[in-house]
Amino acid sequence: MGGGRLLSSFWGRSLGVLRAGCRVGQAQRPRLTSWAVCSNSQLIWTLQSKPWVFDEYRTMWFKSCRMTFLSLNRMKSYWQLWTRLYSTSQTTVDSNEVKTFLAMAHKWWDEEGMFAPLHSMNDLRVPFIRDNLLKTVANHHPGKPLSGMKILDVGCGGGLLTEPLGRLGASVFGIDPVDENIKTAQHHKAFDPVLDKRIEYRVCSLEEIVEETEETFDAVIASEVVEHVADLETFIQCCRQVLKPTGSLFITTINKTQLSYALGIVFAEQIAGIVPKGTHTWEKFVSPEKLESILESNGLSVQTVAGMLYNPFSGYWHWNENTSLNYAAHAVKSMVPDHSGPAEVVFKGETEEPQAEVSTIPGVHGELKK
Repeated sequence: MGGGRLLSSFWGRSLGVLRAGCRVGQAQRPRLTSWAVCSNSQLIWTLQSKPWVFDEYRTMWFKSCRMTFLSLNRMKSYWQLWTRLYSTSQTTVDSNEVKTFLAMAHKWWDEEGMFAPLHSMNDLRVPFIRDNLLKTVANHHPGKPLSGMKILDVGCGGGLLTEPLGRLGASVFGIDPVDENIKTAQHHKAFDPVLDKRIEYRVCSLEEIVEETEETFDAVIASEVVEHVADLETFIQCCRQVLKPTGSLFITTINKTQLSYALGIVFAEQIAGIVPKGTHTWEKFVSPEKLESILESNGLSVQTVAGMLYNPFSGYWHWNENTSLNYAAHAVKSMVPDHSGPAEVVFKGETEEPQAEVSTIPGVHGELKK
């Protein structure tokens, strides 16, 4: 609607300019007619003796053309803007979520501030990711256990999880749709020359890099992200596309229960102020059952679901059998039929390891699905 009004307005201006030029031309038409009936010698004499007449009409004609082209260029720029706005509406990124996190972008690395729970969550999620990935490799460097692995951190924010994974030796690609988040992350990693080489950041959404990074990553991390996306089904599909066969997808999120509404929104946001008001939308929370259904239908086999519990008084996270609040999930991409066998052998070897070696995290409870 708005684009149509812009186009109508510019067409009206353009036609107005052309009509104005025509009216001026009609007012001066007697002189032009006299030229037309004159002989060539008379026309030449007129132009030689009164050159300003020709200059006047030439100037008027150029001005008319210039205004017409300016109007057309403006119409083109507005049309491109309207097209871009329409195309970005078909994305998993929620513009309201972008605005929310834009206002908090400069506070990511304040360990005592609003992101303190995410700093503390690293005590659980980093070992959870590390231990499950190590099941896929026979040998690893003790100091850099994830060396040689490529990891995509979706919705990386200021790099709170990206940097610890880089310190474990992985090559990590962090993406976020909020420009200020990426600026904060880049600024912070620049203080460590080692991380500066291992970590790359980009301002973009997941679906923007699907084609260029298809089947590129050993793992995709979506920690505290899926409860903020506009289209969860599309998001999971994109995660699968960028994963290598038998690659791992790690998700931490909030369950959709009455308890999560009471504690995660009413208490955490409105009473205690642990996180800013408006950070979460309960309707976007997803239950483990629904998430598992979406993952399985998109070729991702769920391996582990474990409950997580945050103590606001101590500031620490704990593993818990109950998933009614926060939980972590690990899923593995199924083997693509037309790929060769060696990767399949590695995957089978993973499932044959004793269950006691699945994770070294104390207190992790999850039913492994074979």
